[in-house]
Amino acid sequence: MGERADTFLGAFNRIEKELKRQLGNPINMSFSEAVRRLSKRKDNLIGENENDLLQLAQLRNAIVHDQISEDFVIAEPNEWAVRQIEKIENNLLRPEKVLPRFGKNVTGFEQDLPLVEIMKIISEKRFSQFPVYDSGKFIGLITLRTIGFYFAQESLSGSVSLKGRVAKDLISANGKRVNFKFVSADTNVSEVEKMFRTEGILEAILITEHGNSDGNLLGIIRPRDIYSQEGEQ
Repeated sequence: MGERADTFLGAFNRIEKELKRQLGNPINMSFSEAVRRLSKRKDNLIGENENDLLQLAQLRNAIVHDQISEDFVIAEPNEWAVRQIEKIENNLLRPEKVLPRFGKNVTGFEQDLPLVEIMKIISEKRFSQFPVYDSGKFIGLITLRTIGFYFAQESLSGSVSLKGRVAKDLISANGKRVNFKFVSADTNVSEVEKMFRTEGILEAILITEHGNSDGNLLGIIRPRDIYSQEGEQ
């Protein structure tokens, strides 16, 4: 048996052991059945890897059961199969957390910050996310989309004036539309990816140590940050 096959089977066996551990170590349950059951759970540990795992299980069966002799197997995993099984193993057994990857200094703003100042900050610092607080208590998140919606609403009544308008006015105009979520520092990146995929109005995920809204902000994640860490707040 070749080196790639040994590497592949080692990773496969560790994945199978972990999947069955998650299910309480059932007796006589096939690998494929374990994958299907876990993919249906709310805390889906399989993510988007269900089909890959089922296909890799077929390759594993071919390697193990169709082996002609100890030194010769009919199926030998290619480089993609080895890389994929190792990637899945790493994500399953050593999942990446939101910190440190998405850790950054995030500026909070008081609710009485004049709207004209927000416009100035956007222009000068290129900020696109404004967590808003009332004396340390989080009350909402202003984004460029929030601002655009506010101006659209105001323009229906005529010209829009910034005079006397403050951050809290934008939060109120957003109504019950919740465009944010909080997560704790030990949240898996895969969980965040799922949030953005399944919740269409979600614009940002805020990170605090324990996931409470009034905790110190340790980072912020936008949909594009999942694929690229470039950009400003």
